[in-house]
Amino acid sequence: MIKIALVDDHDLVRTGIRRILEDVADFSVVCEAKDGESAVKNCRKLAPDVVLMDLNMPGIGGLEATRQILRMGESIKVIGLSMQKEDPIPSQVIQAGAFGFLTKDAEPEEMINAIYKVASGQKYLSPEIAQRIAMSKLSPDNVNPFSDLSGRELDIAIRITRGQKVPDIAEQLHIAAKTVNTYRYRLFDKLEISTDVELTHLALRHKLIELS
Repeated sequence: MIKIALVDDHDLVRTGIRRILEDVADFSVVCEAKDGESAVKNCRKLAPDVVLMDLNMPGIGGLEATRQILRMGESIKVIGLSMQKEDPIPSQVIQAGAFGFLTKDAEPEEMINAIYKVASGQKYLSPEIAQRIAMSKLSPDNVNPFSDLSGRELDIAIRITRGQKVPDIAEQLHIAAKTVNTYRYRLFDKLEISTDVELTHLALRHKLIELS
């Protein structure tokens, strides 16, 4: 039996995924969470085999939750979930240690197949995502400036585009506000921008975020 944890801040999304997984005899949904903090707590207590992790959530977010969960041991495998198909999001979640990445419009069969593969220790990327990653690295015209950011810099950049303030980011990530500002200035330098507004416009242009 493969024990699965569902993490998503939207109740309807979790309900839909749970119904898909409950039809598979080999799967057991052992817990659900609507934010990264709860996900970390549940995984520490219940030790699921596979975590389906939404990457765009309030609080510490899916990327940081993935890092914390994977530090618990190699037995827990994470599959990142996002509406975002463009790099660097898929690459960053894999670099953070996740075993797979799925977009939220994936067919149920693909999700089931991904869970089986990841549970057995194999990496999983859909052919479409793998091709997008390859093309982004091969074609100069497709270079995304956010690909040059580290995982932590990208995480903080996304939080800034959501309107989060430096003290709040520092509290969520358990780091000093001064450290957040250091990352902020560093990513501004890499992206050749100087304001949060410019960062948001750049993120929208490169489909790192979408208008609500």
